[in-house]
Amino acid sequence: IVDIPSIANPDDLAKRVAEAAEQENVLRVKGFVEVGGKPMRLLLQAVGPRVNHYYDRAWSAEDDRRSRLVVIGLKGLNRPAIERILAG
Repeated sequence: IVDIPSIANPDDLAKRVAEAAEQENVLRVKGFVEVGGKPMRLLLQAVGPRVNHYYDRAWSAEDDRRSRLVVIGLKGLNRPAIERILAG
């Protein structure tokens, strides 16, 4: 699980996820992301370099408005490198 800061542009994050897939052997990514200035949460999922994202619903008062991604990859993932790429 990787926590990242709130983002400004979902397309930029999608590019970083694809970059992590290509450079660090990431197979899958899935999670919710806070986009600054948006009341909706962004659902992001990726299989290899193919990334899909969309706003699925408004954040509720009970939601933890944190950007958190589950990253799955091959054995021996370089967590610091993946965190650096995803955080931008």
